[in-house]
Amino acid sequence: MGKKRKHTETEAAAIEETAIERPKRTLLGFKDGSTEENKETSVVTFRNKEKVLVTCSRRINYRYRHLMLNLVSLLPHCKKDNKVESKDSKGATLNELVELKSCSSCLFFECRKGKDLYLWMAKCPNGPSVKFLVNAVHTMEELKLTGNHLKGSRPILTFSSNFDKQPHWKLLKEMFIQIFGTPKDHRKSKPFYDHVIVFSILDDHVWFRNYQISCPHNGATQKIDRGDLEKMTLVEVGPRFCLNPIKIFGGSFGGPTLYENPFYVAPNQIRSLEKKQKAGKYAKKVKAKARRKIHQLSNPMEVDEFADMWKE
Repeated sequence: MGKKRKHTETEAAAIEETAIERPKRTLLGFKDGSTEENKETSVVTFRNKEKVLVTCSRRINYRYRHLMLNLVSLLPHCKKDNKVESKDSKGATLNELVELKSCSSCLFFECRKGKDLYLWMAKCPNGPSVKFLVNAVHTMEELKLTGNHLKGSRPILTFSSNFDKQPHWKLLKEMFIQIFGTPKDHRKSKPFYDHVIVFSILDDHVWFRNYQISCPHNGATQKIDRGDLEKMTLVEVGPRFCLNPIKIFGGSFGGPTLYENPFYVAPNQIRSLEKKQKAGKYAKKVKAKARRKIHQLSNPMEVDEFADMWKE
């Protein structure tokens, strides 16, 4: 076998001199900062890399699980994960999952007693986070509406004017924009808009609706005339649900309380009041029977003279 070729010191020095220095690595790629002119002419463009982790707690109801899957179909920039145990330490677990999935936000559906659904909306890992009570749930499978839009298309987010009146509504509006707004040029999204997501405030509740933008087409050309833009209609697709804000926290899944809803009533209190009302009806019946017996004893009927006439 032949011997390996040895490099001399002069050849090694020549190679080091001719080697090109690798440019520095940045978040937006490689950047060569050798000349000052390139620094002045180069424009750093912002790229939205928002990703949302969507998960739920164990023992969740099938209707609530279908609602979660409907939202997953509406958010092409989301990632799913396994079920998480809803304990006091769920915040640390979810923050760790968000970091492992390289996400920046989280939607956590927490089901209690198989009846009550709570939605945690958090910006990880520094917050803020919001806890909602979800009411009036109607999934796409239940509604069977005629609307139909392309899966993965970017939505147009619309908000009612009430979101600009109070600071806690402004904070919720910004969180909705960042979580439900699909990033531009996302690899799973379509480059056009064909549906609208509506957030409206009524009775201190946030109502969620999803509509398809229906456009009239001109025959086989499949193009919209300029005069027909005003004839666009909205056809509801679903799902439908209502969000009742409970608390806004400064951190992720906890921390200092920034806002607390003074009109919030827990579902357990509502059920206990209903039971008391039913128990009150039964107590009224028992009291009415007791009063009837006392009245009969205090007012005995007179003896009828002809009561025993036909017994013989």
